[in-house]
Amino acid sequence: MDLLKTLGSIGLIPVIKLNDAADAVPLCRALADGGLPVAEITFRTAAAEESIKRVAAELPNVILGAGTVLNTEQVDKAVAAGAKYIVSPGLNPKIVKHCQAIGVPVLPGCSSPSDIEAALELGLKTVKFFPAESLGGLQYIKALAAPYTDVTFVPTGGISEKNLTDYMKFPKVLACGGSWMAKDDLIEKKDWGGITKIARQAVQLVHGFDLIHIGINETSADGAIAAAKTFERLFGWTIKDNNASTFAGTIIEVMKPTGRGKMGHIAVGVNNMERAVAYLASVGVKFIEETLSGKAVYLDMEISGFAVHLLQK
Repeated sequence: MDLLKTLGSIGLIPVIKLNDAADAVPLCRALADGGLPVAEITFRTAAAEESIKRVAAELPNVILGAGTVLNTEQVDKAVAAGAKYIVSPGLNPKIVKHCQAIGVPVLPGCSSPSDIEAALELGLKTVKFFPAESLGGLQYIKALAAPYTDVTFVPTGGISEKNLTDYMKFPKVLACGGSWMAKDDLIEKKDWGGITKIARQAVQLVHGFDLIHIGINETSADGAIAAAKTFERLFGWTIKDNNASTFAGTIIEVMKPTGRGKMGHIAVGVNNMERAVAYLASVGVKFIEETLSGKAVYLDMEISGFAVHLLQK
């Protein structure tokens, strides 16, 4: 498994601080049920090592990371407990080299061009960007990404449901780390259902699923233009005629030859095509193989007679 690629396909990493290791398994199960089968359990508390051990034993499908790792001793404890990757708040070459020596992926915190150059010197191309919002947020990441074209970022610190979508739209952001899905008060109340609900909402923000347009099947060019003109006459939606279809405004597309789907198709916009396809595949969706390399990726299913395809926003 290419762990970094897997983290990128999920897009959002819950950053967890636990005071009681007994909460680790139900919390991670709640997050996974909401579509986030990944967790970064931080070494900010004494319960971290035992928490990682319990989740690794009981929830093997959850991708576990150890966060706030400050020395090589914590690296060894985390890995022995079952952590699959290491995250540190800063760039400590000793930690990076130790992780590389034992074959464990590491995401060191970087906050400046000097940090990034040091990471590149160590052979790293993906780094944590921390504390993201305090340092200037997405605009600063874009500025850093301009000269360092091969580097991808995992911003953490100040990421919330209010700004997540903006980060997810930038292609140099591999994934984001956030803690609002597992707030202290929800953990204390053991509100696992509430955490699952928030996780599910966060997953929707990651992918940015939006209705782009609805395609209606017609059998001829004349029929398509006539239908589009009716929408124009009734609602004032400007017609745009193309080779394969006629649009009325931006929402209605009338197909000249009958397209996919008994009734037509629905186009759903996504922030990142590769990430959206990976997520939908993880929940059992299959795709029409020949469309995977195109702009419109079709689900291998119909909903009420409509085919569904994804479009990169």
